[in-house]
Amino acid sequence: MTLWGKLEIHFWIDAPADQFHDVFSSQPYLIPNMSPHKILGVDLLEGEWGKEGTIICWKYFYVIEGDVSKEYKSFKLTVQATPKGEGSVVRWTLEYEKIHENIRDPYSLLEFIVQFSKDVSAHLVKYPKK
Repeated sequence: MTLWGKLEIHFWIDAPADQFHDVFSSQPYLIPNMSPHKILGVDLLEGEWGKEGTIICWKYFYVIEGDVSKEYKSFKLTVQATPKGEGSVVRWTLEYEKIHENIRDPYSLLEFIVQFSKDVSAHLVKYPKK
């Protein structure tokens, strides 16, 4: 069993990709207001972002504290949002390093990420930018 892993998930959201991008690239402090039952706070330490083809964003987040730090040495989360019809397709990629090989892959964290991403989307649809 390996200590390094990578998981990906794609899903549809109703919010426009550019607005979803804005939240994660320049307004991450808004995420706790958009998903208050799931995200208590955001502390963005370091990151890179860019644009490739029709992809609106890719933003890297490093998870370094909380319960996940008991089982994983590091996380790298990458989010991409691509316009699709009146909404977007979001792709989250989770790269991680386990503390030891008996730790499970973080599928539950990936599910959590989908849930709070959908909360962000619902908020953006309910309160569109003017």
